[in-house]
Amino acid sequence: MHPVAQLTTAIGENVLLTGKCIRELFRPPFEWRLTFTQLELSGIDSWSITFLTAIFTGMVLAMQFAIGLEPFGASMYTGKLVSLGIVRELGPVLTALLVGGRVGSGYTAEIGSMNVTEQVDAIRALGADPVRKLVLPRMVTMVIALPLLTTMADLVGCFGGAFITMYEVDVTFRFVYEQMTETIEIHDLMHGIMKSVFFGYFIAIIGCWNGLKTAGGTEGVGIATTRTVVYISITILVSDFILTRLFLAIYG
Repeated sequence: MHPVAQLTTAIGENVLLTGKCIRELFRPPFEWRLTFTQLELSGIDSWSITFLTAIFTGMVLAMQFAIGLEPFGASMYTGKLVSLGIVRELGPVLTALLVGGRVGSGYTAEIGSMNVTEQVDAIRALGADPVRKLVLPRMVTMVIALPLLTTMADLVGCFGGAFITMYEVDVTFRFVYEQMTETIEIHDLMHGIMKSVFFGYFIAIIGCWNGLKTAGGTEGVGIATTRTVVYISITILVSDFILTRLFLAIYG
């Protein structure tokens, strides 16, 4: 199949899967137990990788800015640049890439294994909807969990950046804190949080879609899992550009 036709087909199938999820979302009863289980597995268990990524990203970013701006006498503005870069871009994007690789591949492997062993067909045979049982709880979970993880990444990243700024620029924590709070406004926070809502949706829908399409036994599960990581990474990076342009037009 031609790549353009393949991409069009994939987008269409994901849109249809999204429509089914939205339909099931408003049909009681809601699968609370499955959603809370996924929230623990996908959200809470991802805090450590988010924490480590955010703090070292903030530290490296502060070090680069402090050294790079020193010849221009502008190293005092390191805190402003670090906080703005993390909150608007690096916090949501890096969190989505790492959590997407971890969680999205897990969704594909789990649902794909169920698909090749005919457990998904068994769910249908019992009169249940696989979308309601497998896809919807995961999509709701990621739409909720990723903004929370992104918020944590923003705080931790700014703290790491402030620590290195104090050391490299020789300023007090109060000075860096005031710089960061003066720079970051509510619309900057909304940039990152709203992006992470979309990123969470992309991670869940792509991971589940690839899982439901898996075929070919265990080898097919491995191929689908690899494909999921690639698709999620590309989708996040492309959508980040589009969402950034959109939010800048809205909020400035």
